[in-house]
Order: sequence, then C-alpha cells, then structure tokens
Amino acid sequence: MSEENVKHLIGKVFDDIANAIETGDFSDKVKVGITLLGSEHGTSNIVKGAEMASKDSSFEVVLIGPSVDTDLRIVKAETEEEQHKVMERLLDEGEIDAAVTMHYNFPIGVSTVGRVVTPGLGNEMYIATTTGTSSTHRVEAMVKNGLNGIITAKSMGIENPSVGILNVDGARQVEKALKELKKNGYDINLSESMRSDGGSVMRGNDLLTGTPDVMITDSLTGNILMKVFSSFSTGGSYESLGYGYGPGVGEGYKRNILILSRASGIPVVSNAIKYAAETARGNIIEISKREHDDAKKAKYNDILQNLTKEKKSTESQEEIKAPEKEIVTGSISGIDIMELEDAVVELWKNNIYAESGMGCTGPIVMISESKVEKAIEVLKKAGYATEESDPC
Repeated sequence: MSEENVKHLIGKVFDDIANAIETGDFSDKVKVGITLLGSEHGTSNIVKGAEMASKDSSFEVVLIGPSVDTDLRIVKAETEEEQHKVMERLLDEGEIDAAVTMHYNFPIGVSTVGRVVTPGLGNEMYIATTTGTSSTHRVEAMVKNGLNGIITAKSMGIENPSVGILNVDGARQVEKALKELKKNGYDINLSESMRSDGGSVMRGNDLLTGTPDVMITDSLTGNILMKVFSSFSTGGSYESLGYGYGPGVGEGYKRNILILSRASGIPVVSNAIKYAAETARGNIIEISKREHDDAKKAKYNDILQNLTKEKKSTESQEEIKAPEKEIVTGSISGIDIMELEDAVVELWKNNIYAESGMGCTGPIVMISESKVEKAIEVLKKAGYATEESDPC
C-alpha cells in the first residue's frame, strides 16, 4: 500500500473515532465483503461500484480478490474459486457480516430475493426468487419462495409486507397453500391485483407498477424479470438499475450472501452492497429462523408435504443409499430441474457419489472431478442428460 493510502486510512480511523465521540455511537460498523473477479465489465467495474457504496459511512466495504488501486481494504485472492473460499471464511469467522458475489452455487433449498425499482410508478419490489432453487418441486418451491420474500422484506424494515403471486404455472396451488397457512395462524398480507378482477394472483400490470412488496414466482422466471428490470434501458448487456439478485435465503442457511450478475454495472454493484448492509443490520438470518419457526407452528411442513404427496406416491419404494461421500468440485449442467434428484439417485445406483445444486445457469449435478465423464455417460444412458449436458 502506498504512503498516501496509509495516510488516508489513518485519517479515516481518526474521523471514525471523532464521529463516534460526537454521536455517542461506539458500535462496530456492519462490514460487507465483495468479490472482484468474474464481471463481464472487468474488475474496475466492481471496484468503482464498491467505492461508490463506501461513500455511505454507516458501513465498511471489504474487497476480496487481487490487488487493485484503491483505498478500500483488500483481502487477497487470485482466482474466482479462491475468492469464494475466502469470502466464506470471512463470513463464518465474523470478519464480515454480509457478502456480494457472482456465479455462486447455493445448495438446493436456498434461493435469492431480488430487489427492483418498477418502471410504472417507481415503487420498490422484492422478487422471490431470482437465483437458486428452494425445491425441485415447482409449487413447493414457490411457496418457499414466498416465505423467503417475506423474510427479506422484514429484514429491510417492512413489518407487514404485502405478497402477490405472479400468474405463472402453479400460481393457484401456491395461493391455496398460502391461504391455508394463513388460516392456520401464520400472518400473510396477501395483496390485491390492480386489475378490476383483483385477487392475489398478479398480472403483468402489477409487475410494472410494483403492486405487492413481494412478488412470488419461480426462480427461472424471477431471473428473467431481474434482467429485464435492470437492463431494459441499456439493451441487456449492462445492468444499470436496481439492487441485484439479492440474499440467499433458506431454512437453516446461515450465510448472508447476495448475488450479482456478471452483467451488473457500477450502479447495481453499489446498490447491491447497500442492500447487503441493510439486510445485515436487519438481522436477516435471525428473522429467517423466527419466520420459519412461526410458519411451522401453522403446519407449514404438512402443507408442503401435501403439495408433493402425489409425486412421492409414484416414486419407487426402493431405497437407494448414497455411496461414501466425496469432495464434489465437478459438475454437470443440462439436467431438467424436475428430474434433478432422480438423476442424483441414478448416479448413486452406479456407485458414483453425487449431490444436487443450482448454478447461475440452472440446475447442476455435483460429483468428483475425476468422475465427470463417467457420470455423463450414466446420465445419458438413463435419459437424464442430453448431448447439451456438459461439465460446468
């Protein structure tokens, strides 16, 4: 670090001390980490966004990646894989309270809640969800997405967020499940469409105006919506609006990790960091535990089980045990989401340890790198993989 940077940091420390004495607030600042590698617009795009966000003195920004010319603190990492490992370590050790990154694979059961500014009336809206997948069963996933959206909105200070369900396949089943949950005692503020026929199932108009605080949809549709909302004015190659794809939320998940697209531009990078800081200050992980506990008291698990009962009744009763666990750093894409778990079991049958996951481009099967080619052959033979299924 240059002598000028050192002087700058020393000056910042004294400024922080002076501000604390003046305001009486000696609490530690929220710290948000952001990984530098992976943007289609280059590392400088991320650095500039981080520097823009750091002008807000209520939180601290920590860069994770290679050395760059900046006054911000940097924790060194030379590859995308290494920066994710460093990010996870900093989160687990409490060195940072939240992190923003790109191309991160969440486990099945965790999905992200995006935050957009709608073009009709300029309202903010949370899209639940935008990456990852809450379940391999579509309707069950969307019900879980709704809870994820409520959790995120509450962490942002919205005490009783209004909730709408986008009119996609399964919307009516989701509506029925949420109304049952509400009847059982879990308070859900179901929104009404702006259209004359009303109802909790939202139309395209409701997307444009931001009718509900939380819009429930499946993750793949949500991902498309995020891209449209964030880059409709730029032609799609540069996301200039909104707050990114948001925090990964799921029962028992204890890392506050928010997602950016590789196409996210400087303003979105800055906003995503602010979004991360706000969810950290709002204790999103604690709220997630509380809301899941409250939902379970209202027979949440029974409702979800009923949604998947028909599928489970048609499944083979044969119990397939997983082979001995291995490190799964290899992955295969191109598996249909509805067949993902069956594909994993097929590999187990062939003595290949596998896990399901979700990459930024869709569902993936994760296996040992040494067994990728063999796994692809097995999955193609069983009809789960196609010629388009490739190692990630």
